[in-house]
Amino acid sequence: MKGETVTGEGTAVKEIIEVVGEALDVAGVLVIAVGTLVASVVFGLRWVRARREPDVYRLYRQGVGRAILLGLELLVAADIIRTVAVSPTFQSVGVLAVIVVVRTFLSFSLQVELEGRLPWQPSPAGGGDVRPTRGRPAPSEG
Repeated sequence: MKGETVTGEGTAVKEIIEVVGEALDVAGVLVIAVGTLVASVVFGLRWVRARREPDVYRLYRQGVGRAILLGLELLVAADIIRTVAVSPTFQSVGVLAVIVVVRTFLSFSLQVELEGRLPWQPSPAGGGDVRPTRGRPAPSEG
């Protein structure tokens, strides 16, 4: 009887962990989808108003990139929770490691794209984007 209770409790804990992992998966996908939708709507409004395509497009890419970064973080958290807490076998941990490496590379690439610099490089004095706007003056200069 005692062994059955422990097994039952362990199964309940695993089910809760699985639900938490699935909830984080859903949250990650929703963050990416909603963030991309919001960035697209903002892009449309800015484009109609400003018609400064390079600047508007750059801001759009940054908005989508931020949504993807946050969504990837949630998806990695979900994978870690499910893999390590529910079924920590060498195979599942190996698969998790590959997933984390791929998602980390994507996150790193997006971060570099958004900030225009490598993470270990100092940020510019103004704290803004360091990439040129293709010969056009910055909004504050024009």
